[in-house]
Amino acid sequence: MASFTHFFLLSLSLLSLFASSSNAKLSPHFYARCCPNLQAIVRTTMSQALAREARLGASILRLFFHDCFVNGCDAGILLDDTKNFTGEKNAGPNQSARGFEVIDAIKTNVEAACKGTVSCADILALAAQEGVTQLGGPSWAVPLGRRDARTASQSKANSEIPGPSSELATLISMFAAKGLNAREMTVLSGAHTIGQGQCNFFRNRIYNESNIDQSFAATRRATCPRTGGDTNLAPLDATTNKFDNTYYKDLVSRRGLFHSDQVLFNGGSQDALVRSYSSNSALLFRDFTAAMIKMSRITPLTGSQGEIRKNCRVVN
Repeated sequence: MASFTHFFLLSLSLLSLFASSSNAKLSPHFYARCCPNLQAIVRTTMSQALAREARLGASILRLFFHDCFVNGCDAGILLDDTKNFTGEKNAGPNQSARGFEVIDAIKTNVEAACKGTVSCADILALAAQEGVTQLGGPSWAVPLGRRDARTASQSKANSEIPGPSSELATLISMFAAKGLNAREMTVLSGAHTIGQGQCNFFRNRIYNESNIDQSFAATRRATCPRTGGDTNLAPLDATTNKFDNTYYKDLVSRRGLFHSDQVLFNGGSQDALVRSYSSNSALLFRDFTAAMIKMSRITPLTGSQGEIRKNCRVVN
């Protein structure tokens, strides 16, 4: 019995070691010698994109989140469907995904400087950080060294990405499945401080839910009728192009746009944390940075796994 216990504990230790080994290979300095201007290239291209349309910062942050939640942060979401391949782009949660052309532009510029060196997965991670920072949010050193997937999973994209109608327990469970705790779920939801949402995703909330400020509901109904107008847009918070803590202030005021937003402040386990973020931007930025770094480390491909795509939309 003692020998079995020893073997079992040793096996667990080895599994833990193998699970963490790919993460250990990620480093903010991964491209320091082979592509030293990488961050500057991403920053400049993102700046140009946001100058055209600030909403793209939110779009790319959403792309990164959806990418990481399906088989890890491997750029699977960037792959186009072909006659022999069904990817994640046309999964239900990704129907409104956008910003792919910005990633293409960054990839083109990076390839011109450092051919065949930087993965699309790392470009997406860096672009998400730059979008947040350039819209007034925190900055952080992005762990790098990911490689690109040769596959993608539409079925997992349909089942493993939280939706705008999710309940609190569902959100906690789905984030936990990715190694993220309830606090990290709540702070990552703060990504909704930038961007916009489509009418079909919040229609039920503004017409049928009671935990909503009535003047807010009336304002949203003006551009989101009971029928039709499914793709009409509304801001996710009151300062849609600025990364700040207004999202949490809106939740406290019962002005969350999606059901999955307002459940964070509805008499449940996350109420106190939402209040803290609503009054403490420094705490929000600190926690958001830590959670983004942790999320970016979800099961990356490293070493000889995967590939460095020449074109982010297709495998080599």
